[in-house]
Amino acid sequence: MAGIPQTPKSEEMLERFLSLHPRKIDLSLGRTFDLLAKLGNPEQKLPPVIHVAGTNGKGSTVALMRAMLEAAGKRVHVYTSPHLVHFHERIRLGQDGRGRLVTEAELVDAFVRCETANAGGSVTMFEITTCAALLLFSEHKADYLLLETGLGGRYDSTNVIDDPLATIITPISMDHPEFLGTTIAEIASAKAGIIKPGAPVFTAAQLDDAMHELEREARRARAPIIAAERDFATREENGRLIYEDAQGLLDLPLPRLPGRHQIDNAALAIACLRQCVPELPLQALEQGLAHAEWPARLQNLTRGKLVDLAPKGAELWLDGAHNEAGGRVLAEAMAHFEDRHARPLILLCGALSTKDTSAFLRHFSRLARELIALPIPGEHVARTAPEIAALAAEAGIANSCAENIQSALRSLSARQWQTAPRILICGSLYLAGAILAANGTPPD
Repeated sequence: MAGIPQTPKSEEMLERFLSLHPRKIDLSLGRTFDLLAKLGNPEQKLPPVIHVAGTNGKGSTVALMRAMLEAAGKRVHVYTSPHLVHFHERIRLGQDGRGRLVTEAELVDAFVRCETANAGGSVTMFEITTCAALLLFSEHKADYLLLETGLGGRYDSTNVIDDPLATIITPISMDHPEFLGTTIAEIASAKAGIIKPGAPVFTAAQLDDAMHELEREARRARAPIIAAERDFATREENGRLIYEDAQGLLDLPLPRLPGRHQIDNAALAIACLRQCVPELPLQALEQGLAHAEWPARLQNLTRGKLVDLAPKGAELWLDGAHNEAGGRVLAEAMAHFEDRHARPLILLCGALSTKDTSAFLRHFSRLARELIALPIPGEHVARTAPEIAALAAEAGIANSCAENIQSALRSLSARQWQTAPRILICGSLYLAGAILAANGTPPD
């Protein structure tokens, strides 16, 4: 009806936020602190924070910690990025039992207040949306906030927490060199920026150059550092996860999240919670491992529109790994699957031009029978299918192109298979989000 103001939609506001700063990414904390001050400093009114940085495994480690804490009856706020299908996935509000994604009304209200306080000032979309998330977290009671960095650490917009309960550094590898540095040491230095005075630092096993930077920053901050393979260790034994630290040995179920790398992520989560949440019962660790979910990280798609298009009896896997280290652990997982149950491996791959797709694909040179290259819908920095096919050829992988995921799956279904294939859709989280949307199974 004319004359009645219309409630804005979050998608429209996100588009508007893009115009507030000339660069999509501009690592700095000044604009974030300025906006938070105008909002009444919500970053100072948060539940205990566990701050997580690293290159790979951040989201999985957070998902495992959330599942364990919620199994113990804790209310857990969670902030992650990027999202797969809807922006709302980035903000999970703690409540009794399982947490929930922020509602459209809550998100729009927070966006409106941030936009009003910002008053047209220069701010990136990630900065203003992080402020909105912190505002929401400050206004909803919870026992813990699991806070994942977006990019880097030192100048990431989430790095406004003075006294976290703990910090976690997942494995560090080459990624985003245009922003973080061209060496492992430079990237590690950026990630180490979340380390705060006195707060314990839990780190995965790292390359020597990365570990040197983390230890140097921890010494400077007088923060104790608890390192994998030195202070805690884990292994798979007889289908169980065996975890050991100074407090003793735990015999636990394997993580529900598939892939051997998830055992390392689980160890990092357990090490942190075992020290920082001492009342956490063993049963909560067991239930958390058994029930943790994290979409598009070796996700087995078993129902949906795309599953129906796949060859009869095929396995369909989805993973958003996109860099060299991600390719390595993903290929290791596929090799492990092959050892257990041999199937021809077919890659359906889409990628961004900003990623080292060549390094990613090299790990599959002796594993994949074929690669079908895909475009990523709506991504202007995506590689074309012929570009990806050419990189696959350089890696020694037979290849072809398809105009979309549906045509790729139909072409595979039209073939005669002696053994139904194992199909891995991979190369980009942006592709993974498009796949989940097309399949009709968005994250909840």
